[in-house]
Amino acid sequence: MKVSSQEEYGLRCLVQLARLPQGESLTLSQMAEREGISTANAGKLLWILNKAGLVQSHRGTKGGYHLARPASEIRLSEVIKVLDEDAVQEHCKSYTGVMDVCIHTGDCGIRPVILGLHEIVQNALSEITLAELIGTEANVDETLHQIQGLQQHFGRTHKSA
Repeated sequence: MKVSSQEEYGLRCLVQLARLPQGESLTLSQMAEREGISTANAGKLLWILNKAGLVQSHRGTKGGYHLARPASEIRLSEVIKVLDEDAVQEHCKSYTGVMDVCIHTGDCGIRPVILGLHEIVQNALSEITLAELIGTEANVDETLHQIQGLQQHFGRTHKSA
């Protein structure tokens, strides 16, 4: 699975907002600075997230962005669906070779695998909330692996380095 820059930075912006104390918000420039992205890119991401109802914006001297709902109610599957550039639906259109359409469009053994993997990932992401991404990498890794019932990778990966 490949995570797009839009998905990565969008999630990072949401995590920034999830860490804020109740009632506080971040301006566009604060968000851009905290995440090391351009103000234009932060603006695009927050516009998408605002349009989807994940964040809210308010104007004025104390204006900025905040989560529209508690982080514990925002599932990653919802976030990725909003930020995903419909890669699964476009997959077959991306690998046409020299043809206008893929020669396997009518009967393809690869498409069910791609769609099945996408479904597995979406199901896993639907079990994870934005609130569960707040904390240290080790704590988040432990929590996520408990949710998924998977072997913890953080300790193994980083201890051998």
